[in-house]
Amino acid sequence: MSKKSFFRGTFILTGTGVISRIIGFFYRIFLSHSIGAQGLGLYQLVLPVQSIASAITGSGIQSALSRLIASKLALGNRREAWKLFFCGTTSAFLLSAAVSSLIFRHSVFIAGELLKSPQTAPLIRILAFSFPLNTLHTCINSYYFAAKNTLIPSGLQLLEQIVRVGSSVLMYVVLTSREIPVTAAIAAGGALASEVAVVLAGLLLISTVFSGKEYALRNIGDPRQSLLEIFHTSLPLTLDRLLLTLLGSIEMVLIPRQLQASGLSSSDALSVYGIFMGMALPLILFPSAVTNSASVLLMPSVAEMQALGYRKRIRHVTGQSLRACALLGGVCFLCFFFFGPFLGRLLFQSPEAGTFIRTLAFICPFLYMNTALTGILHGLGKNGACLVHSAAGILLRILFVVFAIPLTGIRGYLYGILFSELLLSILHLSALYRCE
Repeated sequence: MSKKSFFRGTFILTGTGVISRIIGFFYRIFLSHSIGAQGLGLYQLVLPVQSIASAITGSGIQSALSRLIASKLALGNRREAWKLFFCGTTSAFLLSAAVSSLIFRHSVFIAGELLKSPQTAPLIRILAFSFPLNTLHTCINSYYFAAKNTLIPSGLQLLEQIVRVGSSVLMYVVLTSREIPVTAAIAAGGALASEVAVVLAGLLLISTVFSGKEYALRNIGDPRQSLLEIFHTSLPLTLDRLLLTLLGSIEMVLIPRQLQASGLSSSDALSVYGIFMGMALPLILFPSAVTNSASVLLMPSVAEMQALGYRKRIRHVTGQSLRACALLGGVCFLCFFFFGPFLGRLLFQSPEAGTFIRTLAFICPFLYMNTALTGILHGLGKNGACLVHSAAGILLRILFVVFAIPLTGIRGYLYGILFSELLLSILHLSALYRCE
């Protein structure tokens, strides 16, 4: 990928990401008023279930497809790229449908025994329907990212946000007009509606790419070699994502419990959790639209350059990316530190959110740089190193959740995030230095 193409793709993804995050902020403000901080806390509590399902069924295959298809397209083997896409997407969808069915049938157990919040069972059942759709969505995106086409994934991302917000607002209007209590189910329902819309649009678009006779299903032949290639690459990635997601889910589930151990009631703990996860943290993550976009493109780009033997170009792209992320992180740190309390009151009418924003400002330089480093290391095939590094960071945060939150409240978790991001930066940079 040329420098011009890389920056153009990053610009498109960043622009879309910024617009989507702006829509998302207004959406979270709407949710904070319609379902309250406790409702936000309940919805955030079920998201780890969705993350685990995605880790098992889609995220590993998506990353594998993006890397493998990029290599095939770089060598001009378009038909093999199509074969990989079809085999990988089909297997991921079937696996996702099975996992979705399992989660739907055991939603009561998951809500009551694992999440310790029986009221989340309806949310889990609604989200279960979105898992196979989300898998199709991510696989479609993987092809376009590998082909260096960021316009389609960007458009699908915008469509997803618009439908999510629009359907949730519509449900809110209908429920209030009929004097029916509004719950966190409108957020889960909005997520499901958005996936339906995105998958329909994505399938329509991808069908135009593979419309020639050479892409007929009868020409796929024996899929075993493609499946072996996909699973050989995706299995370590899937185990990586699954382990990290499980650890992250344990972390998320433990936070409300440890907040209660610090002296808060159950409802207050959910409220603090909702303010932190649903208000303060998304604001800190807002600028990462830039680094996420760069990371998405860095992985297939670095994989392509590695396949062609362009080591000098890899070093150049890496250096530029890290300098840009460090600059962005420094600027964001200053903005969030000095204006955090003002933003908390302005956006969420919550002084507590402002305090969280100011404290989280310290993670910005490390957080944004780690996103780019992860994409580069995955592109170089250092998946095992990324797994070890990320697991170490999450385990450190869990230690802070278990031991610091009961003593200092949610502030203990804020410190845990800071030290874990610092550790992750050191480990990633060490691994990248050893690749030289």
